[in-house]
Amino acid sequence: MGEWKESVTLRIRPALRGELVQFAERERRSVGNLRATLLEWAFEQLKVGGTVDRLMRVQLANKKDK
Repeated sequence: MGEWKESVTLRIRPALRGELVQFAERERRSVGNLRATLLEWAFEQLKVGGTVDRLMRVQLANKKDK
């Protein structure tokens, strides 16, 4: 009957929080829902990438190509 959920506290820059609020409003989501969705997606990417360093190198390589 439903999933158990845990609370997570993150320290982020105020500018990043402001952008998250804007995206959440545009997506018609709550900020908490957007953060949870992003965290789950990012963790799936990390599991595929293997390490944070490897994942960041791939991300930076892709940005240079654009």
